[in-house]
Amino acid sequence: MPLQGQWADSLLEFERVHLLKLTVWAALSIAVGLLLLTASRLRRTDSPLLRHFAIQTAAWGAVDLAIALWARSRLTLRDLAGATELDRFIWLNVGLDVGYAAVGLTLALSGWALGRRLGLVGAGLGVIVQGLALAVLDLQLAATIVR
Repeated sequence: MPLQGQWADSLLEFERVHLLKLTVWAALSIAVGLLLLTASRLRRTDSPLLRHFAIQTAAWGAVDLAIALWARSRLTLRDLAGATELDRFIWLNVGLDVGYAAVGLTLALSGWALGRRLGLVGAGLGVIVQGLALAVLDLQLAATIVR
């Protein structure tokens, strides 16, 4: 963004768009997770991998939705200190998001190595997907903040 500075109203709009994207991701995660669980019940199939992936997907979606709605209610114009605080918070979140994906990878690999425990593999895959998706969303916001 080729600006010399950033206006508070622009930053507020970037935050709103970020929270809208997070809300959409959360709602899709909940819907997909519940759809997978429902489909496996209706088909009377028991796939631990799919079940645990679906549980992680829906649970992370619910938490993300709660966070997005809470953050949306607290949006306000930011001064330079507030913009700096947001920038640091977003980069902290990017680090946490990558950490979530790493934990998910550890779970999936451990589940596979410990005798093909597919429930653990499915949970790990669910955490990887959520961590990487959140990292992408947070990186998109970080890229819009003028430093």
